[in-house]
Amino acid sequence: MKGSLVALRTKTPPATRSVPKNRFTDSEAGALEFPSSTSRSYNYFKPSKLRASTYEDVTFDVQVDPERHLTQGWLYGFADGPGGYPQDWTSLKSSDWHQFRDPNEEWEQTIYRNNANVVRQITQNIENAKAAGAFSAWNASWARVVAQHVGAWMHIEQGLGLHVFVAAQRCAPTNMLNNAICVNSIHKLRFAQDLALYNLEVDDQIEGFDGAAHIQTWNNDPVWQEVRRFVEELTAVPDWAEAVLMTNLVFEPLIGELFRSGFVQQAAALNGDYVTPTVVGAGENDYSRDLRYTKALVRLVIEDTTYGGDNASLINGWLDNYIPRAIAAVRLLQPIWSQPSEKVISFETSLDNAVERARALLTELGLDSKELPA
Repeated sequence: MKGSLVALRTKTPPATRSVPKNRFTDSEAGALEFPSSTSRSYNYFKPSKLRASTYEDVTFDVQVDPERHLTQGWLYGFADGPGGYPQDWTSLKSSDWHQFRDPNEEWEQTIYRNNANVVRQITQNIENAKAAGAFSAWNASWARVVAQHVGAWMHIEQGLGLHVFVAAQRCAPTNMLNNAICVNSIHKLRFAQDLALYNLEVDDQIEGFDGAAHIQTWNNDPVWQEVRRFVEELTAVPDWAEAVLMTNLVFEPLIGELFRSGFVQQAAALNGDYVTPTVVGAGENDYSRDLRYTKALVRLVIEDTTYGGDNASLINGWLDNYIPRAIAAVRLLQPIWSQPSEKVISFETSLDNAVERARALLTELGLDSKELPA
């Protein structure tokens, strides 16, 4: 017995097993340090203020990005090579697209709440007008203007909302940009629907009102054809930032505001209509909100320490191309100003006001306004 124990003790020990060693690549979960990694309550981003807002908490980094987290690259991609959200879908460049914050702080709750409030207010205004018999005060010439031209505007809102902003929000490289542009598209599509439903209401209220006149006007009326061409060309722009910026910095102030504020809201009341301005005013309020995020986007790219100068030159080049086209298109709308029987403002005055607003906007952003009429 003792001999066998000694024999066991003197046997050669078993060979060491071949087990792979752990090799850390810093791509493991928890490896990356964030601004609040040591905090008991932390974020994967640096808040714009002392504490993160609800908007930042529910929007930032929802769309993961190799620039920040995915060290192995995009988890998904397209069949022809690009993965996820390629940054070369725009000619503009940014040292960090994730620096963008929407001044409106739009997220899911605000989108539904704000648009529901707008629709509720419009509906209430129309119901009140119907109860008061307000539509009977319209003169016949103004009713034709609303049927033909205010009705035609729904096609513009639908086209821009569906084919400019819906497309652009898919191409923008961060969730913060996606959300802001998506809300812009929702505003456009909701406003188009507001105008369509309003057209049906007026058709019910005014005998002889042609609720289908807007189709013929949009398709064939010469005064709208260059504006229509401009809108359709915007929908075909492949660069998402170019499409968004030229719509909100050129089309909207020089054509959109000119027609909505410079004509409809000026002329309606004098022609017995106190209802249409409340509907069209909702679209103006939408644009004022959308312009805030547009300014933030412009400042992000032109104040970039690396690419700011090139970005400013690129945007100014876009402006030099788009502004003359917008001015040429909008001048053809002049006959609309003479159609109401009661005229409160001339086309040239409306155009001058729109040009000055556009000039002030571009000057505020440090962009070139030399193509605007003097």
